[in-house]
Amino acid sequence: MTQPIVLQKIVFPSTSDPDVTPLYVDPDEWSQVVRSRKHLGKGPDDVESTSLRLTHRNVAPMLDGRRGLKPGLHERVSLGTYFNAFPASYWRRWTTINGVRLSVSTVGAGDIIVYRSNARGVIQMVDSATVDADGTTTFDLGFDYFIDGGWYWFDIVSRSDDFALTEAEWQAPPALNLVESGKKLTIAITTLNRTAYCVELLSTIASDPDALAGIDTVIVVDQGTQKIRDEPRFAQAEAALGGRLRVIDQVNAGGSGGFSRGMLETISAGTSDYVMLLDDDVVAEPEGIRRALTFARLCTSPTIVGGHMFDMYDKTKLHAFAESVDTYNFLWGPVTPSRHDFGASNLRQTTWIHQRFDVAYNGWWMSLIPVEIIREVGLSLPVFIKWDDAEFSVRAQEHGYSTVSLPGAAVWHVSWVDKDDSRDWQAFYHARNRLVAALLHSHHPHGGRLALSNLASDVRHLLTMDYYTVKLRQLAYESVLAGPDNLHAELTTRLPQIRALAKNYRESSLVGDLSQFDGFPSTSYVANDESPVRGRKVFRFLLTNFIRHGLSKPHAGSADRPDVHLSRAAPWWIVPSFDSVAITNAEGSGVAWHVRDRAKFRSLLWSSLTKNLRYRREWSRLSSTYRGKLQEITSEESWRKTLGVPIVTPATEPSDAPVD
Repeated sequence: MTQPIVLQKIVFPSTSDPDVTPLYVDPDEWSQVVRSRKHLGKGPDDVESTSLRLTHRNVAPMLDGRRGLKPGLHERVSLGTYFNAFPASYWRRWTTINGVRLSVSTVGAGDIIVYRSNARGVIQMVDSATVDADGTTTFDLGFDYFIDGGWYWFDIVSRSDDFALTEAEWQAPPALNLVESGKKLTIAITTLNRTAYCVELLSTIASDPDALAGIDTVIVVDQGTQKIRDEPRFAQAEAALGGRLRVIDQVNAGGSGGFSRGMLETISAGTSDYVMLLDDDVVAEPEGIRRALTFARLCTSPTIVGGHMFDMYDKTKLHAFAESVDTYNFLWGPVTPSRHDFGASNLRQTTWIHQRFDVAYNGWWMSLIPVEIIREVGLSLPVFIKWDDAEFSVRAQEHGYSTVSLPGAAVWHVSWVDKDDSRDWQAFYHARNRLVAALLHSHHPHGGRLALSNLASDVRHLLTMDYYTVKLRQLAYESVLAGPDNLHAELTTRLPQIRALAKNYRESSLVGDLSQFDGFPSTSYVANDESPVRGRKVFRFLLTNFIRHGLSKPHAGSADRPDVHLSRAAPWWIVPSFDSVAITNAEGSGVAWHVRDRAKFRSLLWSSLTKNLRYRREWSRLSSTYRGKLQEITSEESWRKTLGVPIVTPATEPSDAPVD
């Protein structure tokens, strides 16, 4: 008898971490307990509103390993959660299946109740069963009502002391007589001095036999000075992977260089049909890796399958769900609410998440790419970091290939809330790579609003005395104007140059101890008027501050100590009124000391004006040049030359033979 294709297994946390349990199991303890009175400001009446809050209950005693759950007598538990509900609309839209079978194995007496939602988050019960003996109950569920969105899930209710869920699965409908493809996966991880994180990730992958069964090779491209082989637990992780692990030492060529090496090695080996790119510092749900591979195997055409990102340190916060590219400004960003907290609002309450979202790209913290797409469209842009993932999916889309961010496939990663990498050395890569991607893919004359957006960013950083940031942005424009032939050469040479420049800019160094400033104010400045500068006020604000920053001399002593300390939350338009200011960094570990400098302001402002005008004026020529070179700079040959990888003929072609 043919084994059913398991689309999703019901799984529970491998540890009793209370921070992650709301993503796996919902004890159904929501109640209307939060009430607030809000004055409308237009009359004497107040409006009373109520909202729902989760009364947390310890579900750890209910869990029985990764597959089992034993509620207490008369307890109700819902599996309508991020990892265990079934996102039917995504499977309907992108795969060959037209329905799903829910298989639930239980012991004891209880009830199983199946629900579905639509794209508006409206919930309906679709089926139920009462069980009185040990066994497996199945429900055959169609995809008739899931064009725009909707999920399936089920709840269980205990009617006896011994009632328990032993395992459950969402399976492909047996009527389709599908045989699961034997297509294999290579996982490519790029690491730079995060050896402990990386070894833990390898151990997690090795811990799930079902996930491991579909993996052909795990490649770690080690670009750091602290080698992963020297990590104490490395040998144990290597052994657990059963001969699948390859560690490759390589010069630091950034994320794009490390992931391109993983792509190259996968193509050369010729034994995998997919490569999954994973960051080294993520915590993975291994079932999510298996799901992504299964989804890709069943897609109607080759498709990039990405996973979502949760916050590593606030684990129920969904940091990235669906992202797109605003082509007029050519800027990436979310198309869904960011940082949704499943600990405050479960899947059943969160109406927006029931809509299916189609994306422009998925971050390379977790992204599965079919090898045939790489062979056709090329490897990553040689841009070190930033925009490599977004540009690759945009390029693939131009060749007719889609990207799907698949619910239920996810990793935990350090979020951006404690980072401000647009102001440090990474500012160069943000600015250059955004501009390169726009030259390659923008359909708007002169790049749409991009030049104005860049100029506005430069001006803002100048007025906040971020001279180092603006200098790096000017270098980015120069790099773009120099043409695409320099991109490969800059992979290993640009970063040392950027870091060497930092010593010329006071604000690039972090001050951890404020007591070093003699007579520094003991309290932070609090703004009386924090309203943003808008409308006609913008022109007056700019004129006043251009004259002040470019012509007036800073007061005596501005270079001796800051005038004031501003928190990170302070509005940026407060900063220009000071000559010397300490601003807390994003993670709160220190302050950056900004001191006004007339000469730097004038020089960098002129540079910004002339360079932004120049690339806008030359847009057509530059765009034609970059597009004409795209195939060459992303080719296997160019990357092999840059990384020093010899050309290897694949031994065999990947097999489509079914799994026995």
